[in-house]
Amino acid sequence: MTTKRIIPCLDVKDGRTVKGVNFINFKDAGDPVEMAKAYVAQGADELVLLDITATVEKRKTFIDLVRRMAEAIQLPFAVGGGIASVEDAEKILNAGASKVSINSAAVKDPDLINEMVEKFGSKKVVVAIDVRKVDGQWKVVVDGGNTVVDLDALEWSKEVEKRGAGEVLLTSMDHDGVKNGFALDITGDMVKALKIPVIASGGAGNMQDFVDVFKQTDVDAGLGASVFHFGEVTIPELKALLKKEGIAVR
Repeated sequence: MTTKRIIPCLDVKDGRTVKGVNFINFKDAGDPVEMAKAYVAQGADELVLLDITATVEKRKTFIDLVRRMAEAIQLPFAVGGGIASVEDAEKILNAGASKVSINSAAVKDPDLINEMVEKFGSKKVVVAIDVRKVDGQWKVVVDGGNTVVDLDALEWSKEVEKRGAGEVLLTSMDHDGVKNGFALDITGDMVKALKIPVIASGGAGNMQDFVDVFKQTDVDAGLGASVFHFGEVTIPELKALLKKEGIAVR
C-alpha cells in the first residue's frame, strides 16, 4: 500500500503567502520561508510554492525566495507559476526546487512537457491541471482559472501522461478556497485513467475532506492551503486521524 502524502501549498504574491477564494480576494497568511519551516516541523511530506503574480520584473525576487526556501528546509518542494520555457524551469531548479509545475504554458504548447522531461527527467516535471465544470463536462482552465479552454480534462490528463510528466496536480477551480471538500468525481476519474500520481487540490476545509478524498478516490496526495495556514487543521492531527481510518501515511 502506498503511503498518502499531505502537501501544504504556499501561494506567494509580492514575497508573502496569501490565500483567496476562487483565486481572488487574497489575504495575507505570512512569510513563506517561516511557514515552510513550521510545516517541516509539523510533518508535511512535501510543499508546493506557487508564484501567483509571476511577471518578468518580479521573477528575480521569486527566484531569490526559492533559493532561501531551499537553504531553510530539507523537504522536497515543487514550484509553479509563470514557468513558460525550459529556461524558466532551469532557473527554478537551479535555485533549489525539487520539481517544477507547469500549467497554462503546457496547454498552449504541449511539446514543452516533452522538452522539460527530456532535459530534467519526468520526476522533476509536474503538470498542474485546473478544471471547471461547464455544462456537466470537466474542462481545462488556464490563466489562473480565468480562461476556459475547449479541452476535456480527462483527455488532457492522458496526453500529459503520454508526454512523460511525472505527476498531475489537479485543482477544481469551483472548489478552490470554498472549503466544501475536494471534487471527488473528477479526482476519482483521473486517478483511474492515469498510472502516474495525482495530487488532489481545491476545497479542503476540514480533516474529513482528506479522509473522503483518500478513501473514495485512491488519490496519491492531498493538498491544502488556508486550512493549514490559519490553523484550522494541523498536520499531526490530520495524520493521526488518517491512520485511525486505516489510511497509510508517512
